[in-house]
Amino acid sequence: MRVSLIQLSVDSSDGSDSADERRRRAASLVRDRAGDDLVVLPELWAAGAWSYDRWDQEAEGVDGPTAEAMSAAARQAGVWLHAGSIVERDGDGTLYNTALLFDRSGDLRGRYRKIHRYGFDTGEAMLMGGGDDIVTVPTELGVIGLATCYDLRFPELFRGLLDAGAELITVPAAWPATRLTHWQLLTRTRALEEQVFLLACCATGTHGDMRQLGHSMIIDPWGTVLAEAGTTEETVTADLTLSELTRIRSELPVLRDRVLAIGAPVRR
Repeated sequence: MRVSLIQLSVDSSDGSDSADERRRRAASLVRDRAGDDLVVLPELWAAGAWSYDRWDQEAEGVDGPTAEAMSAAARQAGVWLHAGSIVERDGDGTLYNTALLFDRSGDLRGRYRKIHRYGFDTGEAMLMGGGDDIVTVPTELGVIGLATCYDLRFPELFRGLLDAGAELITVPAAWPATRLTHWQLLTRTRALEEQVFLLACCATGTHGDMRQLGHSMIIDPWGTVLAEAGTTEETVTADLTLSELTRIRSELPVLRDRVLAIGAPVRR
């Protein structure tokens, strides 16, 4: 299968980069990937991951303008599309950082509300609700597990995704540029320890006074980086073979030697 990460530049430094413009640009870039199998976008690219003061205004439903545009783009390109995440407003008014996965027909096949909220009692941790559920989606490409950005720091979620059958794990992000080493270490570790393909797509550009990292990566079950972006808006692509995952798990069968079990996330 061919997978691509579209590393969007989400930049609010001059006020010209609106959510509508980002949706148009993202849809065009997705359509350009016709012939790929799976395309992944970054975290909160439409609303902006670091403009907390705009989240209430930019919040939408899972059938809102971002979902509508990405559904159409997935259908037109004929690809599975992980559309990054949106600021979702639930029926009770609660905001969530919600990832959306569309199939080749543009149907919404997976929705994941980010479990671990970043901010240490500020920002996302204060303004958004946290999800409860581990989410995997069976596809003809393999079982796709969904995680988002700060989730990378919590290995129990990734072990839960593994136990739910994940063979590929997508991680849209808006990681701060000052923590490149953490990003590179955590992404490779999660791929290696779970013996999965990990697709980590991070935004670039300065948003809400935060410089976003870029360095989107496609990583194999050995923890080897197959493709890595730089710090500009660009797309990285790699060809993956699920039989390689099977071979690695057979050649180094560490997962069968597990002794300690880790439970599912505690419900709030």
